[in-house]
Amino acid sequence: METITKDIQSEETNKEQPSLMIEIDHLSKSFGSKVVLKDFNMTLNKGENLVILGKSGSGKSVLIKLLVRLLDIDEGTVKVLGQDVVQLDDSDLNKLRKKIGFLFQSAALYDSMSVRENLEFPMRVMKDLKAQDKEKLVKEALENVGLEDAIDKKPSELSGGMRKRIGLARTLILKPDIILYDEPTTGLDPITSKEISKLILDMQKKYMTTSIIITHDMECARITSNRVIVIKDGSVLAEGTYAELAKSDDAFVHSFFE
Repeated sequence: METITKDIQSEETNKEQPSLMIEIDHLSKSFGSKVVLKDFNMTLNKGENLVILGKSGSGKSVLIKLLVRLLDIDEGTVKVLGQDVVQLDDSDLNKLRKKIGFLFQSAALYDSMSVRENLEFPMRVMKDLKAQDKEKLVKEALENVGLEDAIDKKPSELSGGMRKRIGLARTLILKPDIILYDEPTTGLDPITSKEISKLILDMQKKYMTTSIIITHDMECARITSNRVIVIKDGSVLAEGTYAELAKSDDAFVHSFFE
């Protein structure tokens, strides 16, 4: 399995990565007169799970889109894996995006495809990967999330928690350098939410993943985070460990932990 994993990684991916996976300096973004992010500064360290907290509409999802330049930056600098995303041409930007995995609220599975086909879909870009190697990668990914028996089922046959697990398996199958989680436990019951949160933590430990986790689920934040930042009025109001911020005297910060 180690040989297959190495085969699907490019030489560039195998180069030593910077200790700072993401650097954001004085980032600003507005939509007309509405200021969403203002003089926003943030770093993401290699191997770290960073949880971002903020009210709905505070710019958390906009931030993710700016990281991969799905939206244009108004002011400031965004460096991902040492590259200034504003300066990248389309070809280099696409190469960078391939190193970033996403897990959306809906898990974004293709309903017409089986679980196997959903997991094989990201591997379509790997033209030289043999069929048996794809099969091994799919089975490894399903083993990671405890759903080996679901390989031939359709997403409609799975529970919400199972679909989230399959979504995570698909995200991990290309061994991304950075994973962006957007509300990974939304819509799940407390027990399943906790299972998904622990799975995120397990994958961090197993693959040394580096992740940004946007969530309103404080139990998810507690379980998964190495560090937490709180956004208010488009800027970082506070940052620290979960335990540190839980003791904050700031009323806005404390409101998340009540």
